[in-house]
Amino acid sequence: MTQLPDQERAEHLTEEQMKELEERYDPEVRFRPLPPFLGWVTAIALFVLSCYHFYTAGYGIPQATTHRGLHLAFTLALVFLSFTLWNRRDTPHQGILAPLGLPLYDWAFAIAGAVSAFYVPWIFDDLAFRVGAPLPIDVIMGTILIVTLLEATRRAMGWPLPIIALLFLAYAYFGRSMPGVLTHPGADWTGIVNHLYLTSQGIYGTALGVISTYVFHFVLFGVMATRIGLGQLFIDLASALAGRFAGGPAKVSVVSSAMLGSISGSSIANTVTTGSLTIPAMIRIGYPRHFAAAVEAASSTGGQITPPVMGAVAFLMIEYLGVPLTTILTAALVPAFMHFFGVLVQVHLEARRRGLRGLTKDELPVAWTVFKAGWLTTLPLFVLVATLLSGYTPYLAAFYGILGCILVLIVQNIVRHDLKTAAVESVRETWDGFVVGAKYSLSVTVAAALVGVIIGVVTLTGVGFKIAYMVTSVAAGWATDLSAFLSVLPFEIMSVEAMTLLFTLFMTAVVCVLMGCGIPTTANYLIMIAVAAPILGLLGVQPIVAHFFVFYYGVLADITPPVALAAYAAAGIADANAFKAGNTAFRLGMGKALVPFVFAFSPSMLLVTEGFTWSEFFLSTFGAMAGIWMLSAAFSNWLFAPLRAYERVLLALSAILLVAPDLYATLIGVLLVLPVLIRQFPALRKDPLERATS
Repeated sequence: MTQLPDQERAEHLTEEQMKELEERYDPEVRFRPLPPFLGWVTAIALFVLSCYHFYTAGYGIPQATTHRGLHLAFTLALVFLSFTLWNRRDTPHQGILAPLGLPLYDWAFAIAGAVSAFYVPWIFDDLAFRVGAPLPIDVIMGTILIVTLLEATRRAMGWPLPIIALLFLAYAYFGRSMPGVLTHPGADWTGIVNHLYLTSQGIYGTALGVISTYVFHFVLFGVMATRIGLGQLFIDLASALAGRFAGGPAKVSVVSSAMLGSISGSSIANTVTTGSLTIPAMIRIGYPRHFAAAVEAASSTGGQITPPVMGAVAFLMIEYLGVPLTTILTAALVPAFMHFFGVLVQVHLEARRRGLRGLTKDELPVAWTVFKAGWLTTLPLFVLVATLLSGYTPYLAAFYGILGCILVLIVQNIVRHDLKTAAVESVRETWDGFVVGAKYSLSVTVAAALVGVIIGVVTLTGVGFKIAYMVTSVAAGWATDLSAFLSVLPFEIMSVEAMTLLFTLFMTAVVCVLMGCGIPTTANYLIMIAVAAPILGLLGVQPIVAHFFVFYYGVLADITPPVALAAYAAAGIADANAFKAGNTAFRLGMGKALVPFVFAFSPSMLLVTEGFTWSEFFLSTFGAMAGIWMLSAAFSNWLFAPLRAYERVLLALSAILLVAPDLYATLIGVLLVLPVLIRQFPALRKDPLERATS
């Protein structure tokens, strides 16, 4: 990316530089440049794929296997047209070995992938007779599809997920040689292919079905909503509403990322889009560069947990849990609020500690003026949400949302141009939106299909329950040892059962974060619900709680070093130390790290769980808010004034007790906070600069 001096670098970031920055940190959008003719062929195919999904969303989805196979066939062909062998922006190839500028091996992969993916829908009428007794051609086609999926995912996302899939395949094949409880009878290659390729337990399972039936449509809606200016409206409204307060640009970053995240599930895209505006403003008023980058990264990762879109995971949940989308969206409300609340508190305390100003009146847009100019762009989102809340299918809601975006686009062009020019512009922008929307779906589709291989191995071998047994046994052993150590105390801090759950949650969280370092959130979630959900289920955790727990920790990986991609993208804009920005972003996102433990022990926070009570909800929610505030103060070394060392320790201890969803623990936490509040309270009457130097 072109380097610019100091803070001007971010302020003069062009659209091309933003695109280059996003590609650098997000391999899923690192598309290859194509020669003109092949570029047009690829664009037409992408447009047709979007049109197919737009039409079927409104007028009916075909039979499941046919729909999934057609979507996967198109996607595999397009992946090999769109991504290079080594995932870099190579110049187009030339010569007899590269027809139309594409190497022969890419053509071979594209054709093989498309044919093998559509083979199962093609033989669907005979499929019932093939399952359990596949023909040699079935095994050959299944093998080809598995190989092309491995290569397609490697190109679109890198090595981690294909390596995990290969390890699971090896486990399925060499089961007799596995040690201890992991041993199983094993399966020959024909049996493996039969299960993964010809049944609905593998590649053509729920994961691919959700991507092709729901996720594609909402990705397309997000792209079209951004095209009509909804994202920019959110940023401008956030500036008008939050910019005037202390540390204004940082609060604008938090609020705008929350709003933009409601229509976009990509952490890195959100970081680059809003960060190009908010990061230079944060630096200009006095925030350190690494802190400015961290604020934007931590805020932008909230997009995947913010209703109504929530990336792909919300739609996977409705299939795996068998509940309406409105249930998932309701359950996500409070935890999403907690994440942004945690970031907002820390940027506020940092601004107070540094005596940073808000934006001046001249630097701020007027909220009413902004909304009056852009209110039309909000209509598609309102239509989408209203359709969802009315009980219609998510894909029908997306259909009306996308249709609304197209109509708004037409109206905008009619206002700006004459009718002829408006018609041309509308067609061009709809074409571009449909092409880009389909492009953004490619990587998540091949990842979901490959995760189907992993899930298929889990169902074939029963390894999920074997791992669950091992983890709970280890956690129970640790809990017993700790309980014996604490037995000298005159009171019981936590029962053995609760400690077993705590240790199990901790191990699950660590695995989620480690896997998330190299695997996208959707794939991480799918693998963890196949492996970790049985673990939590053995301990009595409700399914929706278990799913949200692994989901939140998978998202956390985007701001967890050493592979905190959202933080590194923000650091690229801020010209900051990437690792320092990642560490700070993780600290700012601590609400997302703490809250899953809270709702695991107090499910009422999710509003829709069994045994919900308002008393438990208020205790856990307000206790968590107070705990996040106190821990933020301890990290920031500021509450109402600078903190003494012992006060930071008291606040950290009180935070742990306040977050714990227990009345007695909450009361003890309040008692620990009181002496700090008593000493700090007089500082509220002082001038901020006087407080900072006192």
